[in-house]
Amino acid sequence: MEECMFIKADEIRRLLGISRSKAYQIIRELNAELKSQGYMVLNGKVNRNYFMKKFMIPSEVR
Repeated sequence: MEECMFIKADEIRRLLGISRSKAYQIIRELNAELKSQGYMVLNGKVNRNYFMKKFMIPSEVR
């Protein structure tokens, strides 16, 4: 199955072991960073590569 280019709160929650509300907070913060850099963002999702880079998660964990 092809991996989606966006990551949602449930997957973030699972990867980081955090609550769903905290996962949504992280999505909002990362999307605000991306938006300030001129990128388009989607509510409730964040770019998977950007998320993995910011949290220093190796690609093997995906």
